[in-house]
Amino acid sequence: MAAPLTAISTWDESILTKLQLVSFEVATLHRLGNDWQIQRSPHQVHQFFEDLGQGVSLAMTAIPAGEFLMGSPEEEPELAGHEGPQHWVAVPAFLMGQYPVSQAQWRKVSQLPAVKRVLRPNPAPFQGDDYPVREVTWYEAVEFCDRLAQATGRPYRLPTEAEWEYACRAGTSTPFHFGNTISPQLANYNGNHPYADGPVGEYRRDTTPNGYFGVANAFGLYDMHGNVLEWCLDHWHSNYEGAPEDGSPWFNAQERRRIVRGGCWFSPPQACLSYFRSTLMDADESNLDVGFRVVCAP
Repeated sequence: MAAPLTAISTWDESILTKLQLVSFEVATLHRLGNDWQIQRSPHQVHQFFEDLGQGVSLAMTAIPAGEFLMGSPEEEPELAGHEGPQHWVAVPAFLMGQYPVSQAQWRKVSQLPAVKRVLRPNPAPFQGDDYPVREVTWYEAVEFCDRLAQATGRPYRLPTEAEWEYACRAGTSTPFHFGNTISPQLANYNGNHPYADGPVGEYRRDTTPNGYFGVANAFGLYDMHGNVLEWCLDHWHSNYEGAPEDGSPWFNAQERRRIVRGGCWFSPPQACLSYFRSTLMDADESNLDVGFRVVCAP
């Protein structure tokens, strides 16, 4: 069921009056004997659609406020130690992109008046309007958000790392929002490798269109595991010692690197965990596997 609107009643009227109830399917993986079974269940969420013009819109999903335990449990066997210590974080309600920003959405916003920098209309070779944009630097992703905010009057930005993990988990405490493992039938990653005793399968060797697998997490977000890495607002810190507990961004003026989350199409499943965190590059560098999604905190 969708979160009650009372949880977001303080939002701007221009958003509240345009929220729509949207239905979708959530998938979870369950062990049955020696096999893993996919169970699908119907859910609903409230969404706001930002019109970008010429039939292109940005679907923003209402994420309810809540608390969650951020980071990796100490017994997680396959991480490098950057995901601890675990700590409780209280996250206010916000809107988050249903999908990573698409190539069509990028092109539309890149045509808006600049705020601080030029945006390339096609950062990577064109694959299709509904494929995620990639090869985007952190600064370009921030400029995208700033242009969108300037054009709409709404506070668009990149998600904080805490918002991203909270949204990915969607109320779960398991390694993936699918459950205790992941399957190439549900996400785009290097399916040649299993997580724990989970299944193996197809390795697609490139990005897939947004929503290709037809299932979301319980918050109505698609492709949070795999496909493209996603920029967060935060600067890199090697662990969570001293991290904020209110969902706010964690900055370090001396650090050029930024956080990426979610894994990508060539990642092993360990790099797609809900709590896996990485920094592959400086903020002004791009990579063929890096995209982003936006949030709005009205």
